Amino acid sequence: MKKLLSALALSVLVLVPAASFAQTIEMMPPVVVKTFPESGAKDVAPGEVEIKVTFSKPMTDNSWSWSSAWQNSTPDTIGKPKYDADNKTCILKVKLEPGKTYGYWLNSNNFHGFKDSQNHSAVPYLLVFRTAAQ
Repeated sequence: MKKLLSALALSVLVLVPAASFAQTIEMMPPVVVKTFPESGAKDVAPGEVEIKVTFSKPMTDNSWSWSSAWQNSTPDTIGKPKYDADNKTCILKVKLEPGKTYGYWLNSNNFHGFKDSQNHSAVPYLLVFRTAAQ
């Protein structure tokens, strides 16, 4: 009897149109769509810089996870992170040294602070860049 029920359940899943399992953008977690500097950039100007991370959806204010990618991979910060008016772009002002490689995990396996307004954690994103020599 259990085998028959399992077979029936499987056949229903196969026969049900895919549209009935449709997802919406609102149901999906937010993703990083743009950064400044771009991840992989090798000629970022040193000095005071605003790192900007733009997400696919409006995010929850005062909630973020700027985590170091490796020991000493993050620059000194100037103030606290903030979101712009549309709550899609998070801005972190930092002081970059010349000729140095920096890396942040924006969310990670352990930290999930970047969340949209529906409390979905953003997909983790590795932001890595290098500053130009002076």
